Amino acid sequence: MADKQISLPAKLINGGIAGLIGVTCVFPIDLAKTRLQNQQNGHRMYTSMSDCLIKTIRSEGYFGMYRGAAVNLTLVTPEKAIKLAANDFFRHHLAKDGKKLTLIKEMLAGCGAGTCQVIVTTPMEMLKIQLQDAGRIAAQKKLMAAQAQLNPSTGAGAAESVVETRTTAMQITRDLLRSKGIAGLYKGLGATLLRDVPFSIVYFPLFANLNKLGQTTPDVKAPFYVSFLAGCLAGSTAAVAVNPCDVIKTRLQSLQRGVNEDTYSGIIDCARKIWRNEGPTAFLKGAYCRALVIAPLFGIAQVVYFIGIAEYFLDMLPMRRD
Repeated sequence: MADKQISLPAKLINGGIAGLIGVTCVFPIDLAKTRLQNQQNGHRMYTSMSDCLIKTIRSEGYFGMYRGAAVNLTLVTPEKAIKLAANDFFRHHLAKDGKKLTLIKEMLAGCGAGTCQVIVTTPMEMLKIQLQDAGRIAAQKKLMAAQAQLNPSTGAGAAESVVETRTTAMQITRDLLRSKGIAGLYKGLGATLLRDVPFSIVYFPLFANLNKLGQTTPDVKAPFYVSFLAGCLAGSTAAVAVNPCDVIKTRLQSLQRGVNEDTYSGIIDCARKIWRNEGPTAFLKGAYCRALVIAPLFGIAQVVYFIGIAEYFLDMLPMRRD
């Protein structure tokens, strides 16, 4: 049976549903990834993902693991929808006379999808990172203040002055727009492109070829579990491949710094300082967290997208009007 052509509205809705489900399932791991990537040598608060999550629950409660989730849940729908629909759009227009796409064209389609998605991804990541990392910075300041309290030479009242002021995404957005205009929300745009374009170049061709392994004939969809596994494998592979770019992007987009942490003027400056001060292994910080986030996120996304949940409900609309 030939595949039914999925309409653009259905593609957008499917992408959104997939993103919402995926983010809800893996957001705590994403928070751990951000905190692990942002901590620099000298003042390490966490030793691993599990250590980060345990300390987060102890200091901020269970819902502390979901700081910044509202931003993701709001913006992941257009982000995932644009990414998946744009890839289909470019694949369709790069295909000639229904012929199979070459690997180069599959990579070009992925490149186009990655470029389109940063319109939403950059401000989403910008806001999410501030909220996710706030707990780490507050915990570090409290620890430093407690140590200062024990040291007579620094005074005994330092610990009392450390009070975490919780900000919201709307407050951060207003402050950025007031001080820097729309460009403030797009800080780290170059680094986001540097991460998302190569990710899509690796992910989409790899997923398409892995998914084909489950097709009995070219005209029949692969079983849903094949799409899920293909999405997981392709997603985790692409995530680890571009993790160095993700570390740079996370550092550049962080507005607040911990005690004695480096600041950066751009992508090259950031990469140079990380290499010099923390070593090459620092570019792999949070890599396994990112793989654990991306694998189920894109596995779920591809299952929802290829099942076409939205298409079913959109097809029901004319019947309801009758």
